[in-house]
Amino acid sequence: MAKKEVHLTVDGKKDLEKELEQLIANRPEIAEKIATARAFGDLSENEEYSSARAEQKMAENRILEIQDILKNAKIIRAGKRSSVALGANVKIDLGGRKVEYTVVGATEANPLDGKISNESPIGKVIMGHKVGETLEFNGRKVKILEIS
Repeated sequence: MAKKEVHLTVDGKKDLEKELEQLIANRPEIAEKIATARAFGDLSENEEYSSARAEQKMAENRILEIQDILKNAKIIRAGKRSSVALGANVKIDLGGRKVEYTVVGATEANPLDGKISNESPIGKVIMGHKVGETLEFNGRKVKILEIS
């Protein structure tokens, strides 16, 4: 089965690389926690040991996840666009409310930070459309005001 391509902006890739670097750098600290907790004795009732092992498992899983994302990453290039596409900054009128978004891949999406996924409901509606077009989203009119 072929791996799914992951769309990332340049900044999104840098953020993941930084997180990966930090997780790898924390490995010795987590190993030390495990060794210290192991010294407390009976591992079956040792909460510090269980907690440290859980922390190690989460960190190792995240390391594998980030490595997989980076291996399958396709970088979204910034630039002027004539229609809404990955990497575009879009200003829309959403039912009388003006909002701005950057369209990113699902891995990087964070609506509270103004980053919406091309796979999100609003992302799917606006993808491929041009400035001036009016669309419908959840019973509200959406007008594309600017694309950069």
